Amino acid sequence: MKKLLFKIALFVLVLSNVNAFAQEPNPVKFKIESKKVSVTEYDIIFNATIEKDWHIYSINQTGDGPNPTRIELNKSADYELVGKLKESKPIQEMDKVFDMQVAYFKTKATFTQRIKIKTDKTFAVTGKYEFQTCTDEMCTFPPAKKFSLSIEQAATSSVEKTAVDTSTKTTNTLTKDTVKVQASTEVKTPVVETKTTEKTESETKTPWWLIFLKGIGFGLAALITPCVFPMIPMNVSFFLKRNKKRSGAIKEALFFMLSIIIIYTALGLLITAVFGETALNAIASSATFNIFFFIMLIIFGISFLGAFEIVLPNSWLNKIDSQSDRGGFIGIFFMATTLSLVSFSCTGIFIGNLIPLVSNSPTGPFFGFLGFGFGFALPFGLFAIVPSWLQSMPKSGGWLNTVKVTLGLLELALALKFASNADLVYDMHILTREVFLTLWIVLFGLTGIYLMGWFKLSHDTEAAFLTIPRLFFAILAFGFTVYMVPGLWGAPLKLLSGVIPPTTYAEWKPQTAAVVQSSNQNGSSALAAKMIDGPDGLKVFHNDYESALAYAKEAHKPLMIDFTGHACANCRKMEDNVWVEPEIRNILANDLVIVSLFVDDRKELAKAEQKDVQWGEDKVTLETEGMKWGFMQLSKYKISSQPYYVIVNDDESLLSNSGIGYDTGKDLPVFKTWLSNSILKYKEKHP
Repeated sequence: MKKLLFKIALFVLVLSNVNAFAQEPNPVKFKIESKKVSVTEYDIIFNATIEKDWHIYSINQTGDGPNPTRIELNKSADYELVGKLKESKPIQEMDKVFDMQVAYFKTKATFTQRIKIKTDKTFAVTGKYEFQTCTDEMCTFPPAKKFSLSIEQAATSSVEKTAVDTSTKTTNTLTKDTVKVQASTEVKTPVVETKTTEKTESETKTPWWLIFLKGIGFGLAALITPCVFPMIPMNVSFFLKRNKKRSGAIKEALFFMLSIIIIYTALGLLITAVFGETALNAIASSATFNIFFFIMLIIFGISFLGAFEIVLPNSWLNKIDSQSDRGGFIGIFFMATTLSLVSFSCTGIFIGNLIPLVSNSPTGPFFGFLGFGFGFALPFGLFAIVPSWLQSMPKSGGWLNTVKVTLGLLELALALKFASNADLVYDMHILTREVFLTLWIVLFGLTGIYLMGWFKLSHDTEAAFLTIPRLFFAILAFGFTVYMVPGLWGAPLKLLSGVIPPTTYAEWKPQTAAVVQSSNQNGSSALAAKMIDGPDGLKVFHNDYESALAYAKEAHKPLMIDFTGHACANCRKMEDNVWVEPEIRNILANDLVIVSLFVDDRKELAKAEQKDVQWGEDKVTLETEGMKWGFMQLSKYKISSQPYYVIVNDDESLLSNSGIGYDTGKDLPVFKTWLSNSILKYKEKHP
């Protein structure tokens, strides 16, 4: 009910403030300055001051949600970049509109890029920045703004500072999905002053304690594998037998536990050192890394099925093991090292899955592997303190191989997720939604069949009966398999949203798509051939306004302009909840020509199309498709929110008093009436 009231209020606000969109608030101001940190290095610092109720998003914001802040420095012979762009600590919060975790800044934000200079003369650091700025009800997308910061090198060892003050003036909007609006830059006289260097670090995106808990979970899971589980009682018994006093056994077992934690924590630090604190985020988003993890997890998965054993070189193991014969704590440390290396064939699969989960945080590998080591080592300390618990441990046996094979099948399924990420990035359409789901259905179906004992692999032993845990997990596997089947024919599968490829990445098309094509597309028209499949199979023009207008005249139909965006959550909600209604869909399919103009499209315009325009109080160069459509919407229709729909006549004049924006619940009758009245007016003018 609250959501409905909010949407109704939002709609009323849109209707009552159409003329207010021309007013330009000034919610974000950027001040760009340089700080000399050494003889050859400067920090270029972008200080954003954000007005109350507004916010901008992190440079590391990912996913199909708000656009991240982007800052780019141009290449130059005068300087080179040192490391990655860093930011101050963002706020982490679940966003109900985008239905995802977002990272954003309120009040102020600081972004820092270090450079190394290659000249002893005055030079300029140039580049551009852009961001999305929002309140709880409205957003703007100022276009990318170029900057130039002059740095005059003085013959002094003091820290210098020059500054450029930029004020971002934006056009008021009413949704979270909006057009890019102009930002203006005022360059002030450089100021030189002495100031201590402040280092801005990129803080942990995910809370450290949550990363630590994830690591503990992976460490505990690694214990129930054939390589590790039998080693628990063996090692604990070793410490108990060789010490006459129980306190000595506890002391050695705890040091053994501490050694394991140190080993895996060192591994986390090593990963950070190799990849760099901020570069690890590429693991979660880079197609190259996704392909790497796909191959790695496939190898581990096949190994768990029993095809081969992954072991480290014997020379390594023998050399480390020989050191464990040394007395005292040094020998115990090498015992822990030997265990870690010998168990790699089983723990490697968990380490491989842990890395992507901790890669979006500079301290993630440290806390993740600290947790892994703690969870992995915990039983060795606990059983030494309370030896009687050893009696309650399940005995090693065939069930361990069952666990290993089940993990292998699940690992193959997880590997497909990494392959799907790469496929989506490269737009290869190999792992389409149907192909992905088919493979998952087979894998989870096989998991259920295996757990029921209906087939066996080479390392399995004969089970006298089906245990309750196996039956329980088999039921889960079969249930999940059945749940996925309808997705092959277009079911949304909301439980797997964001995991499987989206419905737009599917081979299957609704049956209604053929009806749309025959009723809304003249097959003999060269212009009609430019239409593509849009929402729910509707034929639409994509970023091709001229062809759409020409075809509308040819087909004797009004043209509906759909100002939308790739990252527009409300646009998708309108398409999924309003456009699909039978009566409205029939109107869209048969009585209108539709052109979708994406205001956030980053495709660069041809040089001949790039031009300077007056956007508000400033002049802007239209460089991208999105800027072109954003300027068109704002200049013609005095509004910059998305989605926004207008219906025009052959001469591009409006067929209704105004356009209409986002409102999925208010209602369908309002949208239907608006469509019908516009079409009726068109027919009156074209009897």
